[in-house]
Amino acid sequence: MTAPESVHTAVRLLRPVGLDELPPLLTRLDRKYVLPPADLPILFGGLGEDVRVLEIDGERRFGYRSLYFDTPGLDGYLGAARQRRRRFKLRIRTYLASGERFVEVKTRGPRGITVKDRMPYDGDPHRLSPEARAYADDVLAGAGIDIRHLRLVPTLTTAYRRTTLHLPATDSRLTVDTGLTWSLPDGTAELRTPDRAIVETKAGRAGSGADRLLWSLRHRPLPVSKYGTGLAALRPELPAHRWLPVLRRHFPTVRSAPPGQR
Repeated sequence: MTAPESVHTAVRLLRPVGLDELPPLLTRLDRKYVLPPADLPILFGGLGEDVRVLEIDGERRFGYRSLYFDTPGLDGYLGAARQRRRRFKLRIRTYLASGERFVEVKTRGPRGITVKDRMPYDGDPHRLSPEARAYADDVLAGAGIDIRHLRLVPTLTTAYRRTTLHLPATDSRLTVDTGLTWSLPDGTAELRTPDRAIVETKAGRAGSGADRLLWSLRHRPLPVSKYGTGLAALRPELPAHRWLPVLRRHFPTVRSAPPGQR
């Protein structure tokens, strides 16, 4: 059974929750896990009877596409690879079902908390408008990151389908992403990951019930960044020590770079 089939089987009996009932969680601690499809029904079945699944117009899985931007020197990527305190991600995210787009900026808050700022975007989905660039610069400057004099260029496109669960007991959230595709904007490289699901918990620092269940199933949080891991997979000349264990264990079809290049 593929990861998408496992998700469909696991969520079909859950009660729905509407988008307006979900907490925004723009400031949270994210923990990410990589699971094989066979483990998804076990995970979903252990979350408790009060768990609900996001449903919009009868659908429970939604397509996402994100185009990431970085400086020509890849300041955002290298900041994550080297675990710098002041690092960022910048993307245009498109919700494929509705066509809505947002410019989203992620930075790091105190004690490793993820802070996401975003604004609606109706401009060209392949580049940042002057207004979007000004917004990103303001958010980053507020986080102590000044890139106002640097160019921003498209560096990676991701696409996947997401199922979102709400855990009311801890007012936390769990997302399951399947069918992940990484591709370079110029079309020179693409990687599909059909036999893995990326599970992400979004909660307070102490961890949610979903985290504790995952730990009991012998899954541990991993440094899986869709941007960082994807760019490392497609561009083997980049430093990628942070993501190599994940790539080797869960995405073994990725070609290894020659020694000394990573």
